[in-house]
Amino acid sequence: MSYGSRVNEKRVIGNKRQKQGEVMPQYLVANYMPDDFDPSTVTEALMEEIHALNREMIAAGVRKFACGVSPVANAKTLRKQSDGSVLITDGPYTETKEHMGGFWILEAANMDEALAWARRGAIICDVPGEVRELLFFPAPEQGPGGSE
Repeated sequence: MSYGSRVNEKRVIGNKRQKQGEVMPQYLVANYMPDDFDPSTVTEALMEEIHALNREMIAAGVRKFACGVSPVANAKTLRKQSDGSVLITDGPYTETKEHMGGFWILEAANMDEALAWARRGAIICDVPGEVRELLFFPAPEQGPGGSE
């Protein structure tokens, strides 16, 4: 079961009008950088392209949140131990050659709309990525999206 947030006004998405009060799904759009990525190599021109895409997403009403994350060398992994304690180790959870470098949280009518925005991000950033619908499991006393 997934929940997004309720639409407070009518919004046009593609050729479909979203109705007031209708629940919109939200999607994680993550992009991946190589382990040896050097943030100092990012040009001002690339940052402006990313900012322009963000402004367009905001104007379209789909972007809920966006940010980059620190290099994988700064990651910490947590694992619950059999005695109930938590072991914290340096480094990422998985051993791969690429790790998440940033992400957007988008509110979209469906996966196709989220993929259309993600496709533009992949072209601008020139990195692979993935899109996943966010799943919300609110407590019984809460409404969709975890609101009271």
